[in-house]
Amino acid sequence: MSAPTARRSTAYTPPPAPVPRMPRRLPRSLQPLAPLTSGQVFSRSALVVVASLIFAFALNLMLLSHLQHAVAQQQLSDSYRAQLSAGTAPVSEGAFDDTLLPDGAPVGIIEIPSLGVREVIVEGSSSGDTTSGPAHRRDTVLPGQEGLSIVMARAAAYGGPFSRIQELAPGEEFSVLTGQGLQEFEVIGVRYAGDPSPPNPIAGESRLILETARGPAFIPSGTARVDAELVSDAQPAGARQTAYRTLPTEDLEMATDTSTVWALVFALQFFVVAEIAAVWAYRRIGAQKVWIVFVPVMFLAGLLVADQVTRLLPNLL
Repeated sequence: MSAPTARRSTAYTPPPAPVPRMPRRLPRSLQPLAPLTSGQVFSRSALVVVASLIFAFALNLMLLSHLQHAVAQQQLSDSYRAQLSAGTAPVSEGAFDDTLLPDGAPVGIIEIPSLGVREVIVEGSSSGDTTSGPAHRRDTVLPGQEGLSIVMARAAAYGGPFSRIQELAPGEEFSVLTGQGLQEFEVIGVRYAGDPSPPNPIAGESRLILETARGPAFIPSGTARVDAELVSDAQPAGARQTAYRTLPTEDLEMATDTSTVWALVFALQFFVVAEIAAVWAYRRIGAQKVWIVFVPVMFLAGLLVADQVTRLLPNLL
């Protein structure tokens, strides 16, 4: 018999271990960012504050100012109608009780049918006064009285009551209702800087000048004036305590009002305090509650600052 054949070994041989692969470098967009330095944190916060103030200023000037003007006009109209009914509407610089008429008090209602304008005129012509509507310059007589009267109004912000007065053509008529009755005027013409002005009214005559800013909206390049003469009977002029030499400079055309800078400082302080409180609350109680509580507060603070900054702009803007 032949010898048995030897059996071949069938033991399992494991495959060679895989060579470890080097990890791929993450894209730059997915790499963790280095923490901000204290200077960068401060710069970011400052930019957020400045951007918030600029946004609030633009929103107030281009949108909310028109709402403020509409509310002010409604209140002035109600007040002046009551004075007319009671026969106490002012016809001079003094009120019915012989006290000096305060800035912002109603003194008349101007109506220009061709432009769709119907506005209550207030006394005083500073930037704060023209936010309410057309403003009468204190050193001139009231419209319809013997002499020269000047009424200013804004061309773009706060309702822009006189935005279209440059469209008035010679011969067009409009009226002003005062405590002395309805005064009818006829347009003489429109003039700009350097144009000759009509001669001063003589005894028994009355002339009214309407003034506003000239140029694109919110970018004034000068002053536009519409001259009009009274075609109804002139009324006697009331007593005036203010003369041109004593008229505050902020009441002149295209003037700014710096008398309320202190209010701007307080408004800025309120805004900064609200910002600090919001940051502190964000770290303590989370974003959701901070959003609910502090967004209205920051919005109000920004509008207060914007309103005060607006008063530093020209009064005919």
